[in-house]
Amino acid sequence: MKLSEISSDINEWFDGSGPLADIVISSRIRLARNLAGHKFLSRCSNIEKTEIVNKLRDVMMSLDLGDKVFYVSVDKAPALNKHFLVERHLISRHLAFGKGPRGVVIAEREFFTAMINEEDHLRLQVLKAGCQLSQCAQQINRIDDMIEEKVHFAFSPRYGYLTACPTNLGTGIRVSVMLHLPALKMTGQIEKFFNAAKDMSLAVRGLFGEGTEAASDLYQLSNQVTLGVSESEIVSKFEDTIIPEIVEYENAARSELLSRQSDLLDDKISRAIALLQNAHLISSQEALFLLSHLRLGINMHNYMGASTPAIERLRSLCGVGADAEATSRLSITTINRLFMLTLPAHLQLNYGKPLDATHRDALRAQIIRSALNQDTQPKS
Repeated sequence: MKLSEISSDINEWFDGSGPLADIVISSRIRLARNLAGHKFLSRCSNIEKTEIVNKLRDVMMSLDLGDKVFYVSVDKAPALNKHFLVERHLISRHLAFGKGPRGVVIAEREFFTAMINEEDHLRLQVLKAGCQLSQCAQQINRIDDMIEEKVHFAFSPRYGYLTACPTNLGTGIRVSVMLHLPALKMTGQIEKFFNAAKDMSLAVRGLFGEGTEAASDLYQLSNQVTLGVSESEIVSKFEDTIIPEIVEYENAARSELLSRQSDLLDDKISRAIALLQNAHLISSQEALFLLSHLRLGINMHNYMGASTPAIERLRSLCGVGADAEATSRLSITTINRLFMLTLPAHLQLNYGKPLDATHRDALRAQIIRSALNQDTQPKS
């Protein structure tokens, strides 16, 4: 399967659906595993790394996941494809730009990937839209059990699963959610989120994970403790305590915007509409932030019944009213689609060739104008 076959649309876990989807964009659970009888990757020769890749690739391709899977040799992939896979959240930057034999097995619907020879021999991940951590856990545990019927993982009765990094020791689980928190940012309360995360021993990262900054008010929140606590306890704490608390923070900030800072809210949304409908050059970072403000406005109307001049204008762009079926074009799904498809590697892969920064900025602006103004789509 060619990556161009999945690059022209968003995957199902990023479509704006699922519980609490106005704030929780997606849920992900990742498991770190290493094969018994093999060295950790930092001590492996390329010959041993190749043996690990071949063994795990064959195992992963043989599993019954209820979906077709395909394999990408990451070490042999063009740089553009590597960037695309990172943008798509199918692999980490560590896997994309590491050294030695490595690859990834991907389900066609992109709800599951298995990274081989990342930091550990195997890193499994399952993703779902909205807040669905329990469902992610159930699915990834079933897959993990199927794999353990075919291979032996490095495991200690005292310490649990053995991993290359001590922070993953024990369960090897990383529970994370992608959050959209624009109101906390606008009202100057984002530090409340950071402090709460720190107090709960959680890690906050940017859109593309470790080592990246927040873009478009999107943050990834994940656990840091894996030893001495069960997988179910970690998942339950996220679902019952952590996520509800952060959702409450963001909703309170949205209410404050409406009641006390409606001019600020309207200004952000109005500027976003004007710039996105008319810009002829727009960078990836600027587009993400402006689209974030549109997403906030649509969600505030959909979930809070908010009504301000700028939100009413957004409603007209969304096709709300008697002629909604005829004019509807802007929705949360559309915004999420623009988030992903206007990222640099997506733009170039869909265009069919590499583009310099100026040409990317022009194409990005044209695609967004088309979505907001119903112009004809750009041609390649």
